[in-house]
Amino acid sequence: MRMTLISRVAMMAGLALLTGACMSAYDSAEGGYDGYGGYGDTGGDGDQGLPSDPSTPPAEDEEPPVGEDPSSCNATDAVTLYLSPDDSNSMSSPVQAREAVLGGFGSLRDVPIRPWEFMNYYAFDYPAAEAGKLRVTPSLMVPRGAEEGEYTLQIAVTSEALAPEERAPMNLTLVLDTSGSMAGVAMDMLKASSRVIAGSLAEGDVISMVTWDTANQVILGGHEVTGANDEILLGEIDALESGGGTDLHAGLTAGYELALQSYDPARINRIVLVSDGGANVGVTDIETIGMRAGDSDTDGIYMVGVGVGSAESYRDDLMDRVTDAGKGASVFISSEEEAQRVFGDQFISTLDVAARNVAVELEMPPGFSVVRFSGEEISTDPDEVEPQHLAPNDTMIFHQEIETCAPDEVTDDTAFTVTVRYLDGTSFASDAVRVQSTFGELLATPDPLLLKGAAVFAYATALQAQQHGTSDGMADAFAALERAETVNPEDPDLAEIRAVLEAL
Repeated sequence: MRMTLISRVAMMAGLALLTGACMSAYDSAEGGYDGYGGYGDTGGDGDQGLPSDPSTPPAEDEEPPVGEDPSSCNATDAVTLYLSPDDSNSMSSPVQAREAVLGGFGSLRDVPIRPWEFMNYYAFDYPAAEAGKLRVTPSLMVPRGAEEGEYTLQIAVTSEALAPEERAPMNLTLVLDTSGSMAGVAMDMLKASSRVIAGSLAEGDVISMVTWDTANQVILGGHEVTGANDEILLGEIDALESGGGTDLHAGLTAGYELALQSYDPARINRIVLVSDGGANVGVTDIETIGMRAGDSDTDGIYMVGVGVGSAESYRDDLMDRVTDAGKGASVFISSEEEAQRVFGDQFISTLDVAARNVAVELEMPPGFSVVRFSGEEISTDPDEVEPQHLAPNDTMIFHQEIETCAPDEVTDDTAFTVTVRYLDGTSFASDAVRVQSTFGELLATPDPLLLKGAAVFAYATALQAQQHGTSDGMADAFAALERAETVNPEDPDLAEIRAVLEAL
């Protein structure tokens, strides 16, 4: 999804030029890590406030701009950063990676490795927030083998817990790709996902269904189900067949028309687009999706993009683009078990909304910078970072390695502050939560989930290196995994990560 030049350079250079804090880590963007599992030119036009050539001195009558001297250290001014993890439900990348290694899905080289989706996919069971609120849980440790002044910081932003019987009624519109390329595994997974959705519905939920190939066909329009596994809905799902060409635009147009016909602000209104990604999505479609998703203070019809298919047929970029515009999740369904996980066990966190436009602000002490970051966007400019929605039963995880160029200034009383601003998911009322923590109190309270976050992040990093034909990061990934396993010995996520790493 969207990443600005600022956020990419921040991941490479530890925000050295952006914060004006600790300036020892700057590398040129050219040939550096690009945040997408690739190395090379990060793109952009170079006009984001960064010097085009840090080695060129200013004219004699000019003052050097803050951050131009890579040896400087600002241990006076606090550093304020704005963070975004991508939509907290987007989690396609780790499933594709797992299937590439363990399931014969194809080459890992063809899989997009987006670290923030790994943090989204694996479970972090932090305490839930009070009803209608968000909870912030920071944790801190000194990583093994760290130099003086190096720390690992993890921030969890958690929503309220919501039982199935407590959720709002749903208005779902399934927009289903039934073109010829969907034959086989893709159609099987489309049906499996649709059946699990049917099993998660409650009496009074409304569902519509439209298929698209060379022509679109409305199968159901505004059908109010009798409860879970509505017989009419299941019958239509079982009757689906693949064939014909592809006309995504017509399918989306019909899907949004259906969704609007039964639109109800008292319901969760969602488009669920299921496809192997073989279609092309045009500018018109992206604009339509974005318009229907609503603006910052109105409800909208959010999109969930469901990827299905084989290594030969699946194209990730379609789902990534449409769900970015549609402010919803991007998932990949590789098996019936995965369908059950996403649309059964996690039905609420995949489809519901607890808080909208969640904006996270981290204020660090003077001298500190972020060296590595797990999220999608990070900047000193809040306008460069897009807020994201958060579902009930869900957690945003921000995992970062930080360091200070003035380690002698750090004491137990040194503090940092996390502020989260958001809109209530139902009333759109503005709210905020602010948590200030000291290094002393956090270092004295070990967090097992911080070790898990380090293992997940190291795993994603190792996969990125593998894509480029190197084993760099594998030793670090195994070491982080072993430390996490000592405090989380029965964690199935860690077992899955180990299986993939050992298979590599």
